[in-house]
Amino acid sequence: MTFVETITQAIIYLCFAILLGSFILALVPQVNKPTISIPKGALMTATGGIALLSFIPVFQLILYLSPGIGYLQTMQSVLFTFEVGKAWLFTFIIATILFIFIVWFDYRKNKSYAYIGIAIVFILILGLAWSSHASSLDKVVGFISHTAHFTAVSIWVGILFVVSWFAKDYSNWESFLKWFSPTAMFCLVGTIISGFILMSFVVEFKDYTNSWMLPYGQTLLIKHLLMIPLLVYALINSIILKKKLSNQLFNPLPWARMESIIVLLIFSATAALGQQSPPHETLLTEEEISSLFTMFYQGQFQPGMTVNLMLNATSIALCGLALLFIALMMLSFIKKAPVILSILMSVLLVLCLYLSIMLGIQ
Repeated sequence: MTFVETITQAIIYLCFAILLGSFILALVPQVNKPTISIPKGALMTATGGIALLSFIPVFQLILYLSPGIGYLQTMQSVLFTFEVGKAWLFTFIIATILFIFIVWFDYRKNKSYAYIGIAIVFILILGLAWSSHASSLDKVVGFISHTAHFTAVSIWVGILFVVSWFAKDYSNWESFLKWFSPTAMFCLVGTIISGFILMSFVVEFKDYTNSWMLPYGQTLLIKHLLMIPLLVYALINSIILKKKLSNQLFNPLPWARMESIIVLLIFSATAALGQQSPPHETLLTEEEISSLFTMFYQGQFQPGMTVNLMLNATSIALCGLALLFIALMMLSFIKKAPVILSILMSVLLVLCLYLSIMLGIQ
């Protein structure tokens, strides 16, 4: 069930991004974006996905509590007394309103409809933040930081995903980059700041390396490492690509799609974090230790041990390989190599960095 929840949660994040990206792009003049065609059915599917897939954690809780109580009574109790149940009811109602709005009104023909769509999606984000783990720990800071984090990510990723997968051509790409690059940078900074605040609720900064002994910490580390190829693609698509735009035959869409694929992996890692017990709720024992940690840790695990990083020859060599793969990612772009090679370089980059860290643990 955990795997299913992880996948569905990642899809929910993508649904939010598609909706917000679509409405925002509807406000952008045609001269500042490529020709984009988003089927109304795609937005309806995304809205329905949010409403239905967000019920899975609620359903799991109902199944867990129902033995001995009864399914209907448990469902009533969860939906009307548990925060997760009330949050889902709120999400379902707002998503239904958004679904009807998309069916009845064409946001592409009237910008005021796009503004309304953005407002409704933001209300859905507020509902998501309300039921978040951070909000349960701190009603104000947790709620605000989660809202800011998810909004920034959804704007950045939403625009990127919609343009890269729904654009019919790459006309006006340079004009598009002039406003999207600073927007993405602003969202990235907001994501990092709010992300650190959110992380502080579950992992103290001084215990960040110690969290790697747990599955939660391993997933968090992988998520952070995935940010590096994402930043490389962002650099390629926002700066290096401008020099290629003078060539009318150059198609930037595949590279934008590669960036969006890395984002999907980060979404998956984020979703996986939500299915694992955070370090402050987990007692570090041999039963709770991460299998990945024990696989690569060259010492013997002891309860109460701390993780210290110390560079050795292997770690330094792997860091060097990681830098090489970054260079190869950029070179593959310059030399117009098949995009699949760039993805391979990205995977190897993350793998080298991960192994460099894990093999440097003392």
